[in-house]
Amino acid sequence: MSVRPPHRRQHPVVVAHTEERMARAQLRVADAITSFAGSMLFVYLHAAAFAGWMLFAEPSPWPSLTLIVSLEAIFLSTFVLIGQNRQAAFAEAKANHDFNESELELRTNTELTRQIHALTTELHRRVVQGPPLSS
Repeated sequence: MSVRPPHRRQHPVVVAHTEERMARAQLRVADAITSFAGSMLFVYLHAAAFAGWMLFAEPSPWPSLTLIVSLEAIFLSTFVLIGQNRQAAFAEAKANHDFNESELELRTNTELTRQIHALTTELHRRVVQGPPLSS
């Protein structure tokens, strides 16, 4: 997990998403498990544990080892799905936010373009026709 510099601003959706994840204990646990299960430390520990089990723990480890590995695969696949759902929800929230910001920027730019056109037209009218005559 990388540490971001404190001066760096984050996208509002990232901030809201992080706050939501930190507010719920079960999501914090799921994030921690997913983070650990996706690390090389997890792979190394499992390789060592399974090798130790097969070599030293039981003379015939295959039935119980198969059961344990199968159960672990079920749980890990569930955590992968949780992670994918989390990423999809985050991506959707960010896309919605970006769309709304883009629409606001488009409206602002359109209004500015109209104002510039009106000012240019008025300036052209004054230059071509001259200043209004005072009475």
